[in-house]
Amino acid sequence: HPAPSVQFLLDNQVAMYSWYLVLYLVSGVAQVSLVLGVKERLREAPALARTAEVYGHIWAGLLLASGMVGLVGQQSVVALAGDGPGTAATTWASVSIVQYALGGGIEIVGALWLLLVSLAAIRTRAFPLGLAALGTAVGVAGMLTLLPAAGDGAAVPFGIGFMVWFVWAGVSLLRLRVSPPARVA
Repeated sequence: HPAPSVQFLLDNQVAMYSWYLVLYLVSGVAQVSLVLGVKERLREAPALARTAEVYGHIWAGLLLASGMVGLVGQQSVVALAGDGPGTAATTWASVSIVQYALGGGIEIVGALWLLLVSLAAIRTRAFPLGLAALGTAVGVAGMLTLLPAAGDGAAVPFGIGFMVWFVWAGVSLLRLRVSPPARVA
């Protein structure tokens, strides 16, 4: 029942707004830069890099859209809460479904991006192999969110694993910027 969620939102408006802002909007904006940096780094595997770039940009758009739906939805629910709990709860349930569908229910787009990047990284040695292995494992977890029985259980390792991968990839991009990758014969 969505009523407890509405009450939680009402009691924690600033924290919830901030969380969605960072989790979705800041992440979506940062994702665009990461996608471009990764594509440049994977230039030795141009077909994989271009294909991954498409999925990476789609994923960034989905993150941004999910965050905007969540933030506008939060504001609407807070405004509707004064009219009675029923309207606010119904609205919050609807907003949550749309927001979850765009950014978290099924992680296929992010998983495909991460798997393609990891495959290209393994082929080119453009990133550390440990990073590519982590990306592969996290990508597989994301693919498992397609299965209803595994969905929520796979979403947690995907989300947390991706955060670790994201930071490691960013540090690697900054470090590797000073020296080009070794070519694989």
